[in-house]
Amino acid sequence: MNILVIEDNDETAAYIASGLQQAGHAVAIAVDGPQGLLTLRRGHFDLLIVDRLLPGLDGLTVVQLIRDEGMNLPVLFLSALDGVDDRVKGLNAGGDDYLVKPFALRELQARVAALGRRKTKEILLRAGDLEMNLVTRRVCRGETEIELLPREWELLEYLLSNKGRLVTKKMLLEKIWGFHFDPRTNVVETHVSRLRQKIDKGFAVELIVTVRGSGYQINDPA
Repeated sequence: MNILVIEDNDETAAYIASGLQQAGHAVAIAVDGPQGLLTLRRGHFDLLIVDRLLPGLDGLTVVQLIRDEGMNLPVLFLSALDGVDDRVKGLNAGGDDYLVKPFALRELQARVAALGRRKTKEILLRAGDLEMNLVTRRVCRGETEIELLPREWELLEYLLSNKGRLVTKKMLLEKIWGFHFDPRTNVVETHVSRLRQKIDKGFAVELIVTVRGSGYQINDPA
């Protein structure tokens, strides 16, 4: 897996990175909340490991922000805060697991593996009669197979991963193109229009819905 570790203690970050690399993972490190948030927005990661207490932005805020932006990667909190209320706050902020410092490297590796197994089960994304297989990389609507260009694939995967939630133009620009918001660009509208031509044209039910003035949403008739 491609893992981002946000940890401001150099020794702890190196310890975590070494242990995860031994287990076969690729690891990137950010040293504070703002850097970690920027790295998440610009890259693609399968798992986030984040310290609760960080300079700039604390871990809870980082996770709340990425959840608000629609990022659904698994999150493992690390913290010296070991109270029940602290754990609950971490999970309620959008964390999937919570590990108290100090910790054994074997336990960290085991928890990362468990979160990875949980994520790999999510290989099919669906809305109505549309199915996207993330393993075979096939998209079908009913019996019709749909060929997508790489950027169209990324767009559809992001929309389906956030089914039932509003996805704004800003979120798409930052997640798919790595741009900061620029109200003058129409790159999102252009690509969504092309995607619609493939996904919705000729079908009775429109799945990609424009929320006027806000963004887009996947309509799931089911």
